[in-house]
Amino acid sequence: MLYVHDIWVNWFEGEENGYNVCQFHEWRKEDAIELLDQIPVVHVEEELYNYIENNMQDLPKILLEQVYQRAYLKKHHKRISLDYAFVVTDGEHALAVDTLGYEIPVRKSRLIPRQERLVLDLVKQKVPMTFSFKRPIRHKEHHLLSLEPVYMVGLTRKERQLKHLLMLMIDQLNQSQRIDELRYWLTEWKPELYKKIQVMSFNEGYELLLNEVKSGWNSKHEELCEKMAKGQPFFERLWEMEQRKKNVLKGSS
Repeated sequence: MLYVHDIWVNWFEGEENGYNVCQFHEWRKEDAIELLDQIPVVHVEEELYNYIENNMQDLPKILLEQVYQRAYLKKHHKRISLDYAFVVTDGEHALAVDTLGYEIPVRKSRLIPRQERLVLDLVKQKVPMTFSFKRPIRHKEHHLLSLEPVYMVGLTRKERQLKHLLMLMIDQLNQSQRIDELRYWLTEWKPELYKKIQVMSFNEGYELLLNEVKSGWNSKHEELCEKMAKGQPFFERLWEMEQRKKNVLKGSS
């Protein structure tokens, strides 16, 4: 079993999409960053790596058995054993995983660049281990609150968070089925279509709004998001929280 030591992790819990497990340069001062004294490294084939990174499904039992209580968290000068924690790599990328005692990858973290390079060097020229795992019967389904990577990759952490907030509000709009409200926001987004919008059915208008806003992110998206959140305490609070947060770069050497 291969190991790395003194590894910094920034856990993102319950994330089924790898794009929400933030890279090191997007870590923030308020994130709960931990130091792992020791953690095993598991070199796997690309398919299993992608499965772990982009799913919350059961991990191979043999893999879990191999890493059982081999990782230690360093806290207040004490070493605390973690049941199922490991760094998984396909030789090109690396991801820290902690199941919190379950059989699914509950928490995931990127590594700082220097430590990722260390992991990749460790497995260089080595053959990845093969594990049997239950492949999904169907292709992973994405939806409004879990967008396809093509709509999120390339955005900053703040942009991804605000886009998720916007999707939450558009989903609420769909739940309410209020045609007047839908037409109002659609006109805010595309005023040049005002006349056409007034005769659209709810479904037509909703599909148009969704297809328009789910691609990319710019100042127009941010303006719509702010306006939709205003006057809705829960959404407004999320908006304000995201405006206050900033990424904090730390030395990686």
